[in-house]
Amino acid sequence: MNVVLYAGSIIIMVWGVAHIVPTKSVVKGFGPISEENRQIITMEWVAEGAALCFIGLLTLLVTSFAGPQDPLATTIYRVSAGMLITMAVLTALTGARTSIIPIKVCPIVKAVAAVLLLVGSIL
Repeated sequence: MNVVLYAGSIIIMVWGVAHIVPTKSVVKGFGPISEENRQIITMEWVAEGAALCFIGLLTLLVTSFAGPQDPLATTIYRVSAGMLITMAVLTALTGARTSIIPIKVCPIVKAVAAVLLLVGSIL
């Protein structure tokens, strides 16, 4: 059970870091845009990566310190999975409709991590 929870946590943390690292090149890929738009895109790109890292870290720490049998831990796993599913749907309806492969994969990674957290909360 812990292995499933740790896997979901680590997958989404790694995906969050992978989201943040290429921010500069992602923003540059938009071509010539205003400085204000560049700042907004940077903010949003980093914010999503940070949110993913936070979800992963939170679930990792809860698993490590409280354990999956703790009722609050179960709630955190399920709420985190719900947020990941929400983010996956948003990405599927927006960014994944582009030709950029990592963004097409993003909803799948988020959904896999969500499923792992849900399964871990049930076992």
